[in-house]
Amino acid sequence: MVVVLATTAVDNKSKKRYPGESKGFIEEMRFVAMKLHTRDQSKEGEKEPEGQPVGKWEPSVEGYLKFLGDSKLVYDTLEKIVDKATFPEYAEFKNTGLERSESLAKDLEWFKQQGHSIPEASSPGISYAQYLEDLSEKDPQAFICHFYNTYFAHTAGGRMIGKQVSKTILNGKELEFYKWDGDVSQLLQNVREKLNGVAEGWSREEKDHCLEETEKSFKFSGEILRLILS
Repeated sequence: MVVVLATTAVDNKSKKRYPGESKGFIEEMRFVAMKLHTRDQSKEGEKEPEGQPVGKWEPSVEGYLKFLGDSKLVYDTLEKIVDKATFPEYAEFKNTGLERSESLAKDLEWFKQQGHSIPEASSPGISYAQYLEDLSEKDPQAFICHFYNTYFAHTAGGRMIGKQVSKTILNGKELEFYKWDGDVSQLLQNVREKLNGVAEGWSREEKDHCLEETEKSFKFSGEILRLILS
């Protein structure tokens, strides 16, 4: 009887369905990420809002340049890691069309031409870039969590923030950071399929490990985002 009960418990655990699992692993990633949004950011969010909503931000050009500079370091690092492909699955994400490093370089050059001084990368960007470097060498599941959250968040909330900042301090100018070649929805769909394909080769434990890294990706990206208000 004990053996039967134990076997049943294992079977039930193996049959447990994770939120979004039936639609592929990327839906599991999206579900976990959305839960970490605040209630004013998403109806799926569970966290209490901290500080003012984006619509009431009072950014400065200096703070925004810090954000762009640190963001560029992070995207430089992500794209270098993918290009190097220490783990074979990283190579799946080369030339997806979501890359942002080149666009950020153009934007920073535009600001320079307007007479602004471009700051060196600061602690939030340096810390995140170093963390990504270290993670990518030993933990592909956790690294891919950061890859997903960085690129996908930028096409959603990132664009909304960019539009608000542009309206506030750039007279509505749209930066290259917020433009993509081609249909961004299709680019995202292509990457979703690649992410689902890569995750098919992972165990349930590896998938869970990837999902558990989501909170760290939000912490790092949040520190960079707050530079806008510095």
